[in-house]
Amino acid sequence: MRARMFTLLGTDPHSRARYGKLETPHGVVETPVFMPVGTQGSVKGVHPEELRALDAQIILGNTYHLAVRPGMEIMREAGGLHKFANWDKPILTDSGGFQVFSLGKIRKIKEEGVHFQNHVDGSPMFLGPETAMEIQAVLGSDIAMLFDECPPHPCDETYAAQSLDLTLRWARRCRDWIDANQPQTNGKPQLHFGIVQGSSYPELRARSARELVAMGFDGYAVGGVSVGEPEPEMFAAVENSEPHLPADKPRYAMGLGTPPQLIEMVARGIDMFDCVLPTRLARHSTAFTRYGSINLKNSRYTRDYAEIDEDTHPLCRGFSRAYVRHLLKAGEILGLRLISLHNLHFYLSLLSRARAAIKGGVFREFREDFISQYQTHTEPPDS
Repeated sequence: MRARMFTLLGTDPHSRARYGKLETPHGVVETPVFMPVGTQGSVKGVHPEELRALDAQIILGNTYHLAVRPGMEIMREAGGLHKFANWDKPILTDSGGFQVFSLGKIRKIKEEGVHFQNHVDGSPMFLGPETAMEIQAVLGSDIAMLFDECPPHPCDETYAAQSLDLTLRWARRCRDWIDANQPQTNGKPQLHFGIVQGSSYPELRARSARELVAMGFDGYAVGGVSVGEPEPEMFAAVENSEPHLPADKPRYAMGLGTPPQLIEMVARGIDMFDCVLPTRLARHSTAFTRYGSINLKNSRYTRDYAEIDEDTHPLCRGFSRAYVRHLLKAGEILGLRLISLHNLHFYLSLLSRARAAIKGGVFREFREDFISQYQTHTEPPDS
């Protein structure tokens, strides 16, 4: 019998928030945790040593994109994604299920899996449950996600139910492949997370969670969120899934969100998060601060000699908003890198502080103070 990988260490008496530790083949991850996104095997613009300096515990890679390039032949020769990317800490890989949603114009969904015309050169590509699990075994990720269909928003209940039926059949095929092949990484069993789907329909969410739990995976994600639905529906998807998930397994909300959304999801019992916003918005000159997001290209920062935020990482200390704006206006790459580093620190620190607040029994106060300070708008650039 596999040893317990997740230990629940404590809970908040006023919400569903909790903290724990997840043991993976490449190290222990303390939860709740934010996971920087490295779709192509690289967190955009950031060196692995900088990620270590930021105290990133775990990063993401993507099955679809890494299968397209560099391809599995190269990945096998390189010895897996950890060696290829020079990253010795844990990695979680998405199965490619999100690309079933995001690349809807170049794919066809069949019972056996999904046929793509890949986005790089248009050549045929196939991903199915067994293929996705095999690719992730070659990548050697610590946590491999099951292959699923992420339905669009909105979708009617009939489509959502049919999509869920297919996802559950695919989950069973993933389970069978895992049992037959027993994939390992770093000499230990690879972990596998099921993905709860069901769109905005509570009964489907509950059914999805119950059937996945019955199959027995190492953790469970709430999928199909942050795909264009209003924020209340996003929260409802978690609220309709979480009660049906075991307390002794980690829970992961995929692909979200803004800083306040992360804290609200922690309060709803979620342990793990990923989101592209820290680096994506950095490439558009937007930095996160405790009072909301700001656009550092704006003229108001021309003579602003304060640092980006009071809470910034040592890697970004000593650089003023005025200097970063100058770099951005001059087209200097350092400007985008400094904002990327700052934004990643903001997200990583936010989840670290939430974890400490739960441990210290003050999460309710932390949540209220953070939400009241933070403004959810994005400051637009000057017209």
